[in-house]
Amino acid sequence: MPACEQGSGPEPGPVAPTSGAPRKIAVCLVLAGLTSLYGVTTVEPARVAQDARHRTAGPKLILATTFMGIFLLNLSSMAMNVALPGIGRDLGGSTAGLQWVVDAYTLMFAALLLSAGALSDRIGASRAFGAGVAVFTVASAACGLAPGLGELITARLVQGSAAAIMLPSSLALVRQAFSDAAERARAIALWTVGGAVAVAAGPVAGGVLASTLSWRAIFAVNLPVGIATLAVLTRAERSPRRIAPLDPYGQLTAVVALAALTFAVIDGGENGFGEPVVLGCLGLAAVATAAFIMIEARTAAPLIPLDLFRSRTVTVSVAIGFVVNAAFYGLVFVLSLFFQDVLDLSPMATGLMFLPMTAVIAGANLASARAAARFGPRFPIAVGQAVLALAMFGLLWIDVGTGRPVIASMLVPVGLGLGFFVPSLTAVLLNDIAADRAGTAAGILNSFRQTGGALAVAAFGALLAHGDEFMSGLRVGLCAAAVMLTATTVASLTLPRRQG
Repeated sequence: MPACEQGSGPEPGPVAPTSGAPRKIAVCLVLAGLTSLYGVTTVEPARVAQDARHRTAGPKLILATTFMGIFLLNLSSMAMNVALPGIGRDLGGSTAGLQWVVDAYTLMFAALLLSAGALSDRIGASRAFGAGVAVFTVASAACGLAPGLGELITARLVQGSAAAIMLPSSLALVRQAFSDAAERARAIALWTVGGAVAVAAGPVAGGVLASTLSWRAIFAVNLPVGIATLAVLTRAERSPRRIAPLDPYGQLTAVVALAALTFAVIDGGENGFGEPVVLGCLGLAAVATAAFIMIEARTAAPLIPLDLFRSRTVTVSVAIGFVVNAAFYGLVFVLSLFFQDVLDLSPMATGLMFLPMTAVIAGANLASARAAARFGPRFPIAVGQAVLALAMFGLLWIDVGTGRPVIASMLVPVGLGLGFFVPSLTAVLLNDIAADRAGTAAGILNSFRQTGGALAVAAFGALLAHGDEFMSGLRVGLCAAAVMLTATTVASLTLPRRQG
């Protein structure tokens, strides 16, 4: 489910140049990932059946393990926001370099989610989750030990790739562990709590660790959890494999398109959008996008079946997911900078400023389910976005003189709006399509949501880097988010009023 040097911080320096060290780190991480992935997929069926008798991990332990996995994914994303100014002070780097610390993770997470579900089915959920946890843990260690910004960004790329594998495979493991439908429903509900708790705890945990120890401690906490998770998985029943076609060319062009566009926006904000490199990346993004659409239209098993978008419900739902995540991630990104570099708050105080906002998300999730049952899913989707839009407009009036408690209270509607709309959006999307395409549709929605977050960090950071004053760039970003949310609020009125 994201911050940078500005204002009172030290003068930005250049991004650390890539040397032999980052290349060695990257090679080691890739080899670790390949070893984890292929090493666990070559077990013979007879050996699996023989070992099954010795596996003791029960459903509740599997649920706890996947819960912690999802918790780590969201924690790594949210905790980084309050740590970025400290990273800039320790490792150096301009606003653009620090934006990549966030977007390297989110970009790979967004792009690889498109094929992660098929990969999980192909090699088995337990193997996929184990490989993802192993690579995520190794990448976390590399992040915590990174000697420069280039090394940290490289490790974050790998961490995001592993996160994309962990998300769908963890849910598949939960479904596998609970055969009873009622128990499975309760288990999946608890599984979703892992993400909500991490969103709430992320800024505070990141602030506490960065203030009392170091930003490196944020990555260090992943290591014992990752090792414990792998230990449990060795006692878990192996998941069956299913025939699941992959779309490597579609996946490649998706990564190229998203990476080129993100680079163009970040570098354009730093150096100007008329630079040849920026124009070249924009052109590459356009070409890769066109190639992706052509591939998806012709391949037998596309990552994104284009015919899904013939449904107005699918198109509107995906657009809403993109815009809401863009607004939320962009807001957290710029406010993390505002709190630390303009208001001169500590990382811990910054995390506490976000606590009222994040603490209400889980409760809003529950209220969304009740509202959807009574009024239909369209109601919480529209109301949640309207509350978000009003909150963005309200935040336009904050400045250096605004009281800290006032700002924190003004963020509460953001958490309420976000939590109120998300469950109903997923439900209305899945209700509109055939059951055998539910996994694909959910993957597309989550991928577009993550893409919105990645591009928002790039765009909001570009406004801050290009503007003459921090506050003017912040207000432009908030105003743009509010306008987009208003548009999607109106569009949500075309969604079905009731579930079919």
